[in-house]
Amino acid sequence: MSASDEPTETPSAEDAKSRHISRKSVLRAAAALGATPLLLRGGVALARDRGTSAAPLETTPQCHDGDGPTVEQIEGPYFKPNSPLRSSLITASTPGTRLTVSGYVFNRSCRPISGALLDFWQADDNGDYDNTGYSFRGHQFSTGQGAFSLITIVPGLYPGRTRHIHVKLQAPGGRIITTQLYFPGEPRNSTDTIFDARLLMNVRQVGPAREATYDFVLDAPAGPTTPPTTPPSGTWAAGTAYRAGDVVTYAGVSYRCLQAHTAIPGWEPPNVPALWQRA
Repeated sequence: MSASDEPTETPSAEDAKSRHISRKSVLRAAAALGATPLLLRGGVALARDRGTSAAPLETTPQCHDGDGPTVEQIEGPYFKPNSPLRSSLITASTPGTRLTVSGYVFNRSCRPISGALLDFWQADDNGDYDNTGYSFRGHQFSTGQGAFSLITIVPGLYPGRTRHIHVKLQAPGGRIITTQLYFPGEPRNSTDTIFDARLLMNVRQVGPAREATYDFVLDAPAGPTTPPTTPPSGTWAAGTAYRAGDVVTYAGVSYRCLQAHTAIPGWEPPNVPALWQRA
């Protein structure tokens, strides 16, 4: 998220204009990352492309399923908690066009956020969601450099929507952000009432597969918060691999694990409601 590589579908003039508007101030470079950006003609693509901008970054816009301001509708009808910890949602036999989505999670000062939670879910090649299991669902954490990478397929279409990938994000100690990622050049982008051009990925064709990039910008610190000198008493411990359903105590309160993860400083149960719920 090579300058000359573009999607196989030709973007409309409206889509190209939208990309330009959506990228003009959202993002600048974190020069220390030394990342090579993928660009489409028509505008700035990624946070790391705006290395010399002095203006503060805009936060990644929120996107919802359009029916109302409740949590369930913001998530859409197909979100499921407790997704597996994994960065690949496919196997060698999974049908569909292979897609790799990568990028960084930045804060508004353009510093990478390490340990950010990213929980992805999407439709399969036929446009169906798995509501009984966890196919095409998984969560991961950004690296120490703020990077993430998701291996999946291009999602299929279902009635009323353009192609999209759902994602929930949470920086250590930050609030949960729910949004969607979109594909440039999709005919349904112009008719999908939920579509937001500020959430367009950059996509290029690489042989039979596609590569997409997008940088998220959160209103959050750059990394896990500094743990107290003397941690509160309890059974929670950094470095422990927790599974969904595990119960720990922290500062006299019991918490139940919602997502499998390895605990790190800054992800204490009170700080991460995406991972821990009061038991």
